[in-house]
Amino acid sequence: MTNTSMNIRMDSKIKQQAQHLFAEFGLDMTTAVNMFLRQAIRERRIPFELKLNPSAETIAAIEEVQKMKKKPAKGKSYTDVDEMMKDLLK
Repeated sequence: MTNTSMNIRMDSKIKQQAQHLFAEFGLDMTTAVNMFLRQAIRERRIPFELKLNPSAETIAAIEEVQKMKKKPAKGKSYTDVDEMMKDLLK
């Protein structure tokens, strides 16, 4: 196997904290990064969950739906898509 080098930029505090953590596991930065890359390749995905924090608008919409589920009179529900589209396009 041929080795190659990779240069990345990161915040110096992040690097220091990561080195300290990896050292507790008996790992250096190179080994830890290689472990991450191998796991990503093996699973064919980022090996941890990625999430975006929802916007204030999204949170408000979720809360509105939850209220409507508790009190159905606050909103109209549909069992027919065509009926819903007619009301939306009015």
